[in-house]
Amino acid sequence: MPGSESSQEATFEDFDCQSQLLALIDALVDVIFCAKDLRGRYVEVNSAFVRRTGATSKRRVIGTTARDHFNQDLADRYERQDAQVYATERPLRNELELIRRPSGMHGWYVTTKLPVAHRETGEPVGLVSISRDLVVPAATEMADLRLVIQFVHDNLADTIRVADLAAIIGVSPDQLSRRLKQAVGLTPIQFVQRVRIDRAAHLLTNTDNRIADIGVECGFYDQSDFTRRFGQYTNSTPAQFRLASRA
Repeated sequence: MPGSESSQEATFEDFDCQSQLLALIDALVDVIFCAKDLRGRYVEVNSAFVRRTGATSKRRVIGTTARDHFNQDLADRYERQDAQVYATERPLRNELELIRRPSGMHGWYVTTKLPVAHRETGEPVGLVSISRDLVVPAATEMADLRLVIQFVHDNLADTIRVADLAAIIGVSPDQLSRRLKQAVGLTPIQFVQRVRIDRAAHLLTNTDNRIADIGVECGFYDQSDFTRRFGQYTNSTPAQFRLASRA
């Protein structure tokens, strides 16, 4: 009987709750979830993922691959991430990405992918992935972090150190990291990179400034460094991004 001394304490392994977990994941409007097999075919997705693809139902996504729904650049990125997870047998955690939404607007996401093994044999069978949409927090949620954020925006062309950012509001680097992570979902280094890439994307789209000049203005060492880091987050070169944004 529940509460009796003879009853055994349950562990999570005792729960048969796959359907309940999927229902919870399906209710997350700002988290994109999918599970893939080793051939890259989707075997489960949530409603947010369906909306991300532009499909009308899960049935039109299950059994398909990234190349059926996303442009070549994105599909290539996803396949490289998957291959990394399978090759290393390790999770890919908190990968910051700038992605063009179906509306044409760009949005920032943090992606985590975990390898999945067969319950009995231990052989790899696929992976699961979540991507969290990084929404802009309300000003009231930022408190004195607004001073840090303003400093980053005002000093992009310079070297920005985490210790200097922490000193602005009189906290330790670890404290700043925890507070910024709670407020915007990013570490200080990720946040600085996000602001740099955002500024660069804006200038590439809305000005005719030389790409090398944009890179320097946004704090990149030179055009080579700019191209490498911009490609890391957008899977395109600055020139390709500019051309696609004006198409």
